Amino acid sequence: MPITASTLYRDSYNFLRNQLGSVVLISLLTAFIAVILNHAFAPDSDQISLLNASINDLNQTSGISMFQAMQQMSPEQQMLILKKSASGTFSSLVGNVLLIGGIMTLIRLVSQGTRTSALRCIGLSAPVLPRLALLMIIVSFLTSFGFVLLIAPGVILMIILSLSPVITVSDNIGIFKSIKISAKLTFSNARLVVPAIMMWIASEILVGVAVHHLQFLGPEVAEVVLSTLSNFLSAFLLIYLYRLYSKLRG
Repeated sequence: MPITASTLYRDSYNFLRNQLGSVVLISLLTAFIAVILNHAFAPDSDQISLLNASINDLNQTSGISMFQAMQQMSPEQQMLILKKSASGTFSSLVGNVLLIGGIMTLIRLVSQGTRTSALRCIGLSAPVLPRLALLMIIVSFLTSFGFVLLIAPGVILMIILSLSPVITVSDNIGIFKSIKISAKLTFSNARLVVPAIMMWIASEILVGVAVHHLQFLGPEVAEVVLSTLSNFLSAFLLIYLYRLYSKLRG
């Protein structure tokens, strides 16, 4: 019997509905961790405000690009930008790794008929987190490099590598083998993977735009809300990809 997208969406929705509380809590907890880490390692708000003001002044007076503006900055200002970028990248990586590990552990335990909680899922995922973190670093580097070249290569790489976290956690196999299997399966099942990835990207953009207009929440609260909603969308995508991989493997 052929695998259809409607069946996968229905199965994913049913799982999400039955485990909604755990999925929401995992999304919220990982969002809090990412936001806290970002604020802990990023430059303070006064430094960021002065840096943004300097960039705006350079753009308005000289009409130059962001890259040219950075070249005209002092070493201290360039270091602030580097520190801010590194903080955001690190906190996002940690949040994503914990989210994937927690959701995949939740799926495994529920499939075994075991009652669990969000905190327990994140804790039990600890053994796979180092390998998952290394995989996500490689995936992030490849997709970012693709987006630097052009938008299309980045999206293509994102699709090709989309199943690799599910494979490496589900089958407990190596990073490069999971990437190889992911590329093979996504190419042969593009009709099931591509629409899901594109819908996820569009949903992430819409959520970002919507939360950006909720200025009354304050920057910190808005950041947590945006991160939680983004994690929730990613969790649903993970459930979908896991269901797909389970059927392909079966």
